Amino acid sequence: MMSITRQQAWDLLTKYNEEPFHLRHAITVEHVMGWFSQELGYGQEKEFWSLVGLLHDLDFERWPEEHCVKSQELMREAGVEEPIIHATASHGWGMRVEIKPEHEMEKVLYAADELTGLIGAAALMRPSRSVADMELKSLKKKFKDKKFAAGCSRDVIARGAELLGWDLDKLLDMTLRAMRQEEAAIEQAMTDLVKKD
Repeated sequence: MMSITRQQAWDLLTKYNEEPFHLRHAITVEHVMGWFSQELGYGQEKEFWSLVGLLHDLDFERWPEEHCVKSQELMREAGVEEPIIHATASHGWGMRVEIKPEHEMEKVLYAADELTGLIGAAALMRPSRSVADMELKSLKKKFKDKKFAAGCSRDVIARGAELLGWDLDKLLDMTLRAMRQEEAAIEQAMTDLVKKD
């Protein structure tokens, strides 16, 4: 049982994040992580995987220089349990922190975080502005083009695939499938957000 609810996690996220770009990323990674939990046989842990996805960039908007360090402090203050704190911080491994992704869920977060950004940017370039009709070969082209979405680290994505013991194609394909299947839910969450404001 999780001691933090989705609503509490959302309240914590929106206490420190207000940029729609960051909120969309958090919601996207939340849904992608939930999809992966079921796909990889951790369906009973879906809530945990999803919350980790939602909170992984808690500190990034306000404290980019302390990313994955400040978030640990903020979550402890809010009473978030240690497995979530460890998992969210581990996606900064080798960059900000020395907390290596150990659990498969942490490896998926590390691998898929930057990749969701790349796929999202690629979707915006399409006439449909959607991932629904995006194919793997088109994504691979964008991945190879270092100038495209230059802020999305190809090295981290490749290292993430390696951590998981997957080839890059498998990671690209699965993350694209996750974003395809979750696209409607992500858009709905963003629409609800706008309505609240």
